[in-house]
Amino acid sequence: MEKESIIEVKNLTKTFNKFTAVDDISFNVKKGEIFGLLGPNGAGKSTTLRMLSTLARPTKGTATVGGYDIVEKDTEVRKLIGIVSEKMIMYNRLTARENLLFFGKLFNIPKNVLDKRIDELLELVKLTQWKNSQVGTFSTGMRQRMNVIRALLNMPQVLFLDEPTLGLDPQSSVEIRDFIKKLNQENGTTIIITTHMMVEADLLCDHIGIMDHAKIVALDTSTNLKKLISGAGTTILKLEIGNLSPDIIEAIRACKCTDAVSQENSTHLRIVAHGDEAFDSVIDAVRAKNGNVNSMENLQPTLEDVFLHITGHEVRDIADQKIPIERHGPFAQQRRIR
Repeated sequence: MEKESIIEVKNLTKTFNKFTAVDDISFNVKKGEIFGLLGPNGAGKSTTLRMLSTLARPTKGTATVGGYDIVEKDTEVRKLIGIVSEKMIMYNRLTARENLLFFGKLFNIPKNVLDKRIDELLELVKLTQWKNSQVGTFSTGMRQRMNVIRALLNMPQVLFLDEPTLGLDPQSSVEIRDFIKKLNQENGTTIIITTHMMVEADLLCDHIGIMDHAKIVALDTSTNLKKLISGAGTTILKLEIGNLSPDIIEAIRACKCTDAVSQENSTHLRIVAHGDEAFDSVIDAVRAKNGNVNSMENLQPTLEDVFLHITGHEVRDIADQKIPIERHGPFAQQRRIR
């Protein structure tokens, strides 16, 4: 039996003067799934989350969370959600327990209920032994775990996570991803996550919406998105070229079979190409520029390859963009669009 949708988005648009941050997007999120918005900085991911969490009003279109319209029933929506933004909202001089008590009181949670919930949440993220330690003494990974459980104090049905592992070391990133999966599997919490990290989306998400230039350009499971490449006669090549130069890269890009090229380091290229002659055409282009091919691999497609195939550029090719101040309520501020 198919699960019902807990979030429904129809033609959602957000503009700031002449700048379009989110452009006519539509998607549904099923109850109990992890849904990812994947794309570069500037694609409109964070702005989408801000609208769904009632922090910004859409210019056009509609969306509902738990059946409540995000504009007309914004108070009801807030009762259902928790949000973890890029910025960690914690007070360094307060202990872990004091921080959670403070934020719990903002939800008017009865003290006996709040005390029990704080203990459960601290145990959930393995921070019980540090409950009386100042948050300012915590590692970045510990602070981010605190940041996540802060958003769980009101036991939300839907949790919004905006780049939850941004700036974390690899070990802390793994801890946060494991916790997200645990929260989803054990509590049934619906989670919407924004990320520009392909591996993160692949590991976590049941469904993925790829955003680029304010639009959703692809929407499906990770497996089905990869089939866009594997089922379309597309080849993924990894070349090691000892004397790699801009002229060699441009020669490969000029091949009719080439869909996209990304440079991984000073000697390695990843190439998305199509057609039966792709291998020979790429090698001929390299040799025509006197390139020395040290090795060549035929790889399985990744979400990075899907993004390259659909958009023609890498996720990291897009620079951060600033937008004008939004003059709406207490949340009006200068923000970077992500």
